[in-house]
Amino acid sequence: MSARGGSLWADAWRRWRRHRVSVASAVVLVGVVLFCGPGPLLVEKALGWTYEMQDIRLGATPPALVHPFGTDVLGRDVMVRTMHGGRVSLLVALVATAVSLVVGVSYGAISGYVGGRVDAAMMRLVDLMLSTPYLLLVIVLMAVIPPSDVAIAGMDGSFVLMFAALGLVSWLMLARIVRGQVLALREREFVEAARAIGVHPLRILSRHIVPNTLGPVIVYSTLTIPSVMLSEAFLSFLGLGIREPQASWGTLVNDGANAMVVYPWLILFPGLTMALTLFCLNFLGDGLRDALDPTDRDL
Repeated sequence: MSARGGSLWADAWRRWRRHRVSVASAVVLVGVVLFCGPGPLLVEKALGWTYEMQDIRLGATPPALVHPFGTDVLGRDVMVRTMHGGRVSLLVALVATAVSLVVGVSYGAISGYVGGRVDAAMMRLVDLMLSTPYLLLVIVLMAVIPPSDVAIAGMDGSFVLMFAALGLVSWLMLARIVRGQVLALREREFVEAARAIGVHPLRILSRHIVPNTLGPVIVYSTLTIPSVMLSEAFLSFLGLGIREPQASWGTLVNDGANAMVVYPWLILFPGLTMALTLFCLNFLGDGLRDALDPTDRDL
C-alpha cells in the first residue's frame, strides 16, 4: 500500500497530475472537442456559415479575417468544414473504440475465466485474425458492402460501415490483454471466496474480475482512439470512408492533397488539427499508462 494511504486510483490520479505533458495534452484535447463540438453552431450563429454552404463566386481564397482558414474551390469555409470533419472523425473513433471495448472485454474475460480447451480455441481464432492485416479486412468490407444496404434509422450507411469495420477488428489485442489479466485474477482469494459461496460465474466476472482490469483497459482505449482515427483518415483518403456530403479530417486532407501546391491551406489546417489531436491522444495514453502501472506505485 502507498504510505499516503491512497487507493490505486488515488495514486494514479496523483501520479498522472505530475505528468505535465499528459495533462497539457488533456487540456488541448478539451479545446479540440469544444472546437469541433459546439464550434460549427457558434460560427453559424455568428457568421452564418455552415459546412455545406457554397459560394462559387468566392472560389478558393486564402485565410482572411472573415474566413480564418480560407475557403475551398467551391467557396466553402475551411474552418467550419474542419470543425465538422473533426466531429465526424472523433465520433467514428469513439464509437468504434466503444464497440471494440464491448467485444474485446467480453471475449477476453470469458476466454480467461473458462480456460481449458475453450480458451485455447478462442485464442487461436484471435491469433488467426491477428495474422491477417486488419486494414485489408476493413478495406474488403468497405468495398464489398454498399453503404445503402446498411443504413440504420436514417444514419448514413458509410458511418455504420465505418463503425462496424473498425470496431470489429480493433478488439483483438484488447481481448488478449483482458484474458491475461483474468488468468491472474481468477485464482485470487476474493474470487475463490465468491466461487465457494455459489456466486454465478457471470456475476463473478462482472462484479469482481472485470472491474480489476479497468486500468489496462482504459490505457488501451486511450491509445486505440488515435489508431482508429488514423485508420479512418486512411480509408477516407482512399475514397472508402465517409462519403459526401459528410466530411471527415481524412476526406478534407484528401481534397487538400489534390490542390496542395496551388491552395496549401486546404490541407494545412485539417492536417494540423488532426496531427495535433493524434499527438495529444498518444501523450495522454502514455501518461495514463505510467500512472496506472501498479508496478510503479510509491511504496
